[in-house]
Amino acid sequence: MGTRLREAERLADATPAHRDRYTDLLRVASLGVVVLGHWLMAAVTLAPDGSAEVGNLLAEVPRAQLLTWVFQVMPVFFFVGGFAHALAYRSLAARLSDPTGPGQGRPVYAVFLRARLRRLLRPTMAFVLVWGAAALALQLARVDGALLDAALRLVTQPLWFVGIYLAMAALTPPLLRAHERWGWGAFAALAGAAAAVDVLRLALGVPYVEFLNFAFVWLAVHQLGFLRADGRLGLPPVLAGGGLLGAAALVALGPYPLSMVGMPGERISNMAPPTLALLCHGLWLIGAVELLRGPATRWLARPRVWRGVVVAGAFSMTAFLWHLTAMLGVYGALLALDVPLPAPASGVWWAQVPLRLAAALVLTALLVAVFSRFERPGGGAAVAGGGRRGTGAVAAVGVTLALLGVLGLSMVGYADLLEGRSALLIAFRVTAPVAVAMAVLGWLLVERAGAPARRAPAG
Repeated sequence: MGTRLREAERLADATPAHRDRYTDLLRVASLGVVVLGHWLMAAVTLAPDGSAEVGNLLAEVPRAQLLTWVFQVMPVFFFVGGFAHALAYRSLAARLSDPTGPGQGRPVYAVFLRARLRRLLRPTMAFVLVWGAAALALQLARVDGALLDAALRLVTQPLWFVGIYLAMAALTPPLLRAHERWGWGAFAALAGAAAAVDVLRLALGVPYVEFLNFAFVWLAVHQLGFLRADGRLGLPPVLAGGGLLGAAALVALGPYPLSMVGMPGERISNMAPPTLALLCHGLWLIGAVELLRGPATRWLARPRVWRGVVVAGAFSMTAFLWHLTAMLGVYGALLALDVPLPAPASGVWWAQVPLRLAAALVLTALLVAVFSRFERPGGGAAVAGGGRRGTGAVAAVGVTLALLGVLGLSMVGYADLLEGRSALLIAFRVTAPVAVAMAVLGWLLVERAGAPARRAPAG
C-alpha cells in the first residue's frame, strides 16, 4: 500500500495544468457519499428467533427520506463516467489511427474496453472470488451465525453499479456518435424513452417494460457527461432548477415515492428500476455540482488538496467494494461481544453511530491495505490476437457476459450457495456459480481481444 501511496503522490505532482480536476473530485466524493450513506442507513436488529435483520433507517424515520435528494449521488458518478469515456475514447481513437504510431491497426473498441475494464474488473473479481471462496467454505463447514445469512445476501448488492458502468462503457462508441450528430437531441431521445416506459408501466400496466429504464435513465445521465466534455451542458442553474422542479412535481402529483433510494416493501421504487423522477433528480444534482465547479477548481489548485484527491482515487473502488463487508463485520463483532443492539433511530442507537462509523472506517482501511493491489491497472503480457479481425465482436461478447454476470451476482448473492439459490436475470435464472463464471469468462475475452498482438520475430 505504501508503494501505491507514493505512486499516487507522484501522479498528483505530475498532473498537467489542463486536466479537469473537478471531475476527479466528483468521482471520489460520490463514492464516498454512497459508502457513508450505506453505513448510516443500515439498522441491524435481532429477530425473536435469534437471527439478525438488516433494516433501513429511512424506513424508521420517513421524514429523513428527503435527505436522499442530496445524498443519492450515483447520477453524479455516472455523469462523470460519461465525461471520462468521451475523452478516453477520442484520445485512443486518435492514437490508434495514427499510421506512424505503435498501435496502428489495433481495434479501437476492443482496446478501449480492455483499458476501461481493467481498473474496474480487477478489484471486482478479487472481491467476487474471495467472498465466493469464503461463502463456500463456511457453508461446507455448516458455520452459522446471526448475521451470516444476511451478509451473504447483502455484500454483493453494490455490484449492480459495476454492471451498469460496464454497460455504459460498452455502449460509449454508438452513443458518442449519436451525441456528436444530435447533441442534446440524443439525450432528449433517451429521456423521452424513459418517460414512455413509465407511462407504459404505471398508466397502462404493461409488464416487465420497467426494466428498460435501467438503460434509458442511466444512459441519459451518461449522455450528459458527453455534453460536459464538449462544453455544451448549458446553464447549470436552469439544469438544477428544472430538474428539482420536475422531480418535486412528479413526486407530489404522480405515483412516485419521496425516497430516491429503494425502500423495503414499497410498491414503486425510484431506484430499481429507475424512474423519470430519478432522472429529474439526476438533472438537479448535476446542475448543482456544476454550479460549484468554479470555487472547487480553485480549491483543487492547492497541491495538498489535489494530492489528497489523487490518493483517495487510487483506492476508491476497493473501498467501495468492501465497505459493506466492513460494516457487517462491525455489527458481527458487536453481536459476538454480546453488545445490545438498540432499536434503530433511538437515542442509544444514535449515540453508537460515531463509534460504528469509526470502526467501519478502520476495518475498511485494513481491507483496502490488503486488496488495493488489484486496483492497479497493470501492464500485462502481450497476448496474440489484439490486431485480428473480429476482435471488436469478441470484446462486445466479453463485456456483455461480464456485465450480466456481475448484475446476476448482485441479485442472487452467496446465501444458500449449496442449495443452488437463483434469481431471475432478464429472461433466465442465474445462480452464483454461473454468474461468477460469466463474469470471469467475459473479462478474459475482453482482455484477449484488446491486448496488443505479438509480433513475429525478425528473420
